[in-house]
Amino acid sequence: MDKKQIDLMKNGRGFIAAMDQSGGSTPGALADYGIKETEYETKAEMFELVQAMRTRVITSPSFSSDYILGAILFKHTMNNKMEGKYTAEYLWQEKGILPILKVDQGTEEKENGVQLMKPMTELDNLLEEAKKHNIFGTKMRSVIHSANPKGIKEIAAQQFEYGKKIYEAGFIPILEPEVNIESDDKLESEKILKEEILKLLETLDYEQYIFKLSIPSQPDFYKEIIEHPNVVRLVALSGGYSQKEAVDKLSKNHNMIASFSRALLQDLKVDQSDEKFNQVLKDAVSKIYQASIT
Repeated sequence: MDKKQIDLMKNGRGFIAAMDQSGGSTPGALADYGIKETEYETKAEMFELVQAMRTRVITSPSFSSDYILGAILFKHTMNNKMEGKYTAEYLWQEKGILPILKVDQGTEEKENGVQLMKPMTELDNLLEEAKKHNIFGTKMRSVIHSANPKGIKEIAAQQFEYGKKIYEAGFIPILEPEVNIESDDKLESEKILKEEILKLLETLDYEQYIFKLSIPSQPDFYKEIIEHPNVVRLVALSGGYSQKEAVDKLSKNHNMIASFSRALLQDLKVDQSDEKFNQVLKDAVSKIYQASIT
């Protein structure tokens, strides 16, 4: 692991851009961008369109290391090029932004109030590919829908189990046990999750993790996690909040930075001129950055 990169993620001012829409979420991302499903026929065409969208975002002068620490990529993006370089290499070499790879294979059906991650049968091969592209870290997501202690304990244990394997392979893992923002008992879920995370952190030796969590119902609720010596950073997912909602809520949480997708990209459109596109992106980046440095 590169100590310079770890120091940048731990102490740098900025946020993480989530650019990792995969097969299931790509049609929605393209639709928000102004490309309807009727405009492509195959998955290959769909991925080419989303690659063009991501390329436009990442190569924009508004997508700058002055404000952005890292970017989360999908496998297809990692294996494609921007301006003659593979995306991860372009991010780090040209932009000074840390490349991070989504590694989960989706979630299981809901059970005990949660959706665990599906078994990661492709993880070893994916990590080998990631090494070739000098990926800094990984991200994996599971979802908590209700305050079920059994389910939340299983979620936390699974995240830590895969996190240890990923860390030992040479990457900084982002553990993302998302709490559904529409949950009727969101705060109670957060209390159980926090307790489980703190217990499991005490079992670690030298491992270093990043946590990506829903913006908590109570400001600064995750302070103990942020301050734990095994935690590199705590980042927030926007979870379906609009940009304004996400920014307002995040700004109330000290030392918690953004890792937004929809809230970052929501106002970008395929038919915007480059001047308009870059300005809209600059405005979004500025708002999210300001909320991330509180």
